[in-house]
Amino acid sequence: MEKKYWEDKEYAYFSHKKCEYFPCHKGADPEDFNCLFCYCPLYALGDKCGGNFKYNEKGFKDCTNCQLPHKKKNYGYVTGKYQELAAMMQKVREADHKNENE
Repeated sequence: MEKKYWEDKEYAYFSHKKCEYFPCHKGADPEDFNCLFCYCPLYALGDKCGGNFKYNEKGFKDCTNCQLPHKKKNYGYVTGKYQELAAMMQKVREADHKNENE
């Protein structure tokens, strides 16, 4: 099986083992914990992020049980969602622009 372009690349994985919160998710494997996406860039995708989350009583995503962005193998998945994020932000900008002109 052919490797993905990012596999075994230093830029695709960073583990900050000296961090006071490492690993920040209970039950995570410290040997396979990627800190590169410390704050998940997929949060804004809501229920389309693909992670293991739930909504709390205030309507916010609770990602406590999600390790999707912290697994070494998921770098490609996370970066593969950037076009979807960009499209979503474009819709937001267009809606804001429309509201400004009303």
